[in-house]
Amino acid sequence: MQGYVRPGNSQPVWLFPFIVSVVLFLSVLPLARLAVVGISAFANGGVMVVLSDPMVWSAVYYTIVTAVLGTVISLVIGCAFAYLLTLTDIPAKGPLSFFFVLPMMIPPQVTALAWVQMSGPSSPLLKALYIAPPMGSPQPLYSVGGIALLYGVQHAPLVYLALRAGLMTLPRDGVEAARLSGASSLRVFRDIILPLSLPGVIAGAAISFVSCTGNFGIPAILGIPASIFTLPTLIFSKFTAFTGRTFGDVALLSAIIALISVGGLAIQDRALRGRDYRVIGLSGATAAFELGGWKLVFSPLLWITLFFMLAAPFFALVAGALVPAYGVPLTLKTMTFHAFEEILFRQAVTRTAFINSLSLASGAAVGLLFVTVLAAYALTRRKDTLSRIVSSLVEIPYSLPGIVMAVCFIVVFAAPIPVLNVTLYGTVWIILIAYFSSFFAVSLKPVVSAFHQLDPALEEAARLSGAGFFRRLKDIIVPLIAPAAGASVILVFLIACNELTISALLWSAGTQTLGVAIYNLDDSGSSDLASALSVLVVFMVVAMMLLLELLAKHLPKGVVPWRS
Repeated sequence: MQGYVRPGNSQPVWLFPFIVSVVLFLSVLPLARLAVVGISAFANGGVMVVLSDPMVWSAVYYTIVTAVLGTVISLVIGCAFAYLLTLTDIPAKGPLSFFFVLPMMIPPQVTALAWVQMSGPSSPLLKALYIAPPMGSPQPLYSVGGIALLYGVQHAPLVYLALRAGLMTLPRDGVEAARLSGASSLRVFRDIILPLSLPGVIAGAAISFVSCTGNFGIPAILGIPASIFTLPTLIFSKFTAFTGRTFGDVALLSAIIALISVGGLAIQDRALRGRDYRVIGLSGATAAFELGGWKLVFSPLLWITLFFMLAAPFFALVAGALVPAYGVPLTLKTMTFHAFEEILFRQAVTRTAFINSLSLASGAAVGLLFVTVLAAYALTRRKDTLSRIVSSLVEIPYSLPGIVMAVCFIVVFAAPIPVLNVTLYGTVWIILIAYFSSFFAVSLKPVVSAFHQLDPALEEAARLSGAGFFRRLKDIIVPLIAPAAGASVILVFLIACNELTISALLWSAGTQTLGVAIYNLDDSGSSDLASALSVLVVFMVVAMMLLLELLAKHLPKGVVPWRS
């Protein structure tokens, strides 16, 4: 058929070059531009100015220390939940998994604000319960330990998901053979389960470390009041005090963040090098341990952990939203819905933030879907090296800290676009393009999974009958991948709507997002308004996750993170 690559190939000639062009624009161009700015700063001696600044080394120290401690905490919590929910007969696995993944979906600044409202001498909830520390006591979360603790809570689900994926492939027959040989459950876990699950543990640790390194919301709310700056918050402060050297400085600081992240991934690679973890035989999570009487210990323990990770901070957040000012105890006399009325009906800034976040998240989710359907089609139909390279390039922006990608797009669009003479910096469009780049991989994964499950014979029959590419796409492919496409839209919308790290650097007057609005309200002392807005955001996150849960039975395996 005319216009196609070759007979028997259903891909149009233009499709793969189009996908390559999109990936070059979204992935390669911003990173290359950042590299050019960094090299230019290096050539002009800017690197020595940056490296001679004691504040930079202090930020490097706090970044690494909090990331390492946060990773350790996330490993302890995430591994415990992964082993118990995947390998045992503990009851209520579905709800436990759903609630455990929830902190990962909640914006980090909301997590930090909720925990601040839950602890310290001014906590409205603790005061209402008469268990608040004496006035004048320090806020324990404004510390390295506080930042690390919340890193652990926020990123434990990442460890859980990475480890669970490995546990689902454990050799069922190997475990059963060990049991038949008389091995105890502890011996089976120590000699079979633990060694084979090590790749998942290491992968989870690496993902958690990189996420901690690039986290902005938690150290911004907990660290800045205590003069504890990590590299992301230091970059934010340098943009706040803009000078002629700012672009070069933040390019070099972004490079340091990237190097720390790459170092964490290199340690992961070194830990796994030379080890063969191939599994032969039947696999599946049915190789479960029966807990027996231990259920009475582990089941309450998991629910208590979730209570302190989720329920208690949320109740504290609600209490902070229902009092007239931070530090006022919540009673029937002090309770007021003034903050919610302000947020919903009076505050123009929060209304703008809602509109911006919903518009940007919807635009990114729907816009990316059109691109990812074409990209998934092209990448699953080709099996060559070039398609694998393109797939890897799609993953890079999502794997890098959001603060680095924000800096990339600032240096790309700081000057007017040549020929068009249009400036995107300071507009809502630069945030949308940055979302396209950062969440491309999130949108692509469910759609690729659906394409892998399609029978190509249906499309081939339509092609031989004379149906064109777009006709086949409309009548055959899109209806079959519709559930995965819906999941793709919801996942991107959920992540983009609550995003802070990217928009914290890219926003300007009139382009505030919900994440930025929450941070600014808290920073300005309006903790009741920040809490009320955060409560609404949490409700929105839960609603979107429940919608994904309803779609789950129609989706390919692995699309909904918390389901087996």
